[in-house]
Amino acid sequence: MQSSSNHKHRWGVILSGGDGIRLRPLTRLLMGDDRPKQFCRLLGEKTLLDQTRDRVARTIPLDRTLFVLTKSHEPFYSAELAEVPPAQMVVQPSNRGTLPAILWSLMRLVRLDQQAVVAFFPSDHHYANDRKFMAEVASAFEAAEDAPSVILLGASATAPEVEYGWIEPEPMPSDGRLSRVRRFWEKPSYQVAQGLMDQGCLWNTFVMVGRADAFLELIQSAEPRLYETFQTAVVQSRADMNPEFMRAVYGQIETADFSKRVLSGTTERLAVLSLGDIGWDDLGDPRRVSAMLPQIGLRKPAGQALASEVLVSVATAG
Repeated sequence: MQSSSNHKHRWGVILSGGDGIRLRPLTRLLMGDDRPKQFCRLLGEKTLLDQTRDRVARTIPLDRTLFVLTKSHEPFYSAELAEVPPAQMVVQPSNRGTLPAILWSLMRLVRLDQQAVVAFFPSDHHYANDRKFMAEVASAFEAAEDAPSVILLGASATAPEVEYGWIEPEPMPSDGRLSRVRRFWEKPSYQVAQGLMDQGCLWNTFVMVGRADAFLELIQSAEPRLYETFQTAVVQSRADMNPEFMRAVYGQIETADFSKRVLSGTTERLAVLSLGDIGWDDLGDPRRVSAMLPQIGLRKPAGQALASEVLVSVATAG
């Protein structure tokens, strides 16, 4: 890491509270249970969560990394995260989508560091070149530290993918790589996706970088009632380490998606940084995972099915 007075305020949040419904048939075949994909050794000897932690650690120290989790998944992460201090673990009583997860982690974070600049990382993604990806994250940190905008990281599209979210950028004269966000396209039709690809639109990796207070301002503007709920619980009452208290809070809120409820309505306060063709995949579809395996050449432990054979069977069944 380069020497900089700002680097001590750089944080990472690994989002690992999802249920992994789309890949559940694969999870059952590979692991024998219904664990979400981030807790599976899907592409190597380490789980996707552990691979994400290693990737993030290239730029952000482990003692400045928070993990967003869901209590029902504790049997799957307890050993893997045994050394992580409780203050760095945001354990949700239930999964209410990405908006509550991100909001809670931000409020925990500003309690730890009021000057925090944070990058959010899904825990179930794959990059062909981790070093290049994290170098781009470092560039996004540099851009975000003195800017009011939240910066999204977009990957160059290599196919008209209908299962991804897309970002339509608007060129920004001051920077050839950093652009304003014109609009989002969520899971478009094949014809629309082909048009977006032809226009140079980007796949939305859902990796985001910005000052913590910039994120909070976006949420407060878009969802003031939810913001006040967490402000009272986490900041004023400081009760977010109390499982019973937070169970009551989560019992009062609805499931909410961060992209739909916050990002889509605040594009004027967003920017996008193009990663280029970074070899990114969200590992949400068995067919895409199957297509990766010939390049990686991994087998399951002795006595278990070849991973590619399992994936092919799931893809065929789907």
